[in-house]
Amino acid sequence: MSKKNDNIKIDIADGMMVERALKKFKRMCDSYGIVKEYRKREAFIKPSVRLKEKEEAAEKRRKKTLVKMIKYSKKV
Repeated sequence: MSKKNDNIKIDIADGMMVERALKKFKRMCDSYGIVKEYRKREAFIKPSVRLKEKEEAAEKRRKKTLVKMIKYSKKV
């Protein structure tokens, strides 16, 4: 099993503002998915609970789509 080594490196020019470099760093973290991965690993969730949450989220999406479809079909 090989470990993927994704390091984020930002080259800061002499005249570059700190705020701009920080913003660039945050964008790169988002694109690599570092924050999302950190939050996922923050606490262990049992597979059964994870599956239940996934099913509930899917049902919520289905209901939301159904409500939108009904709402727009009445306007026509």
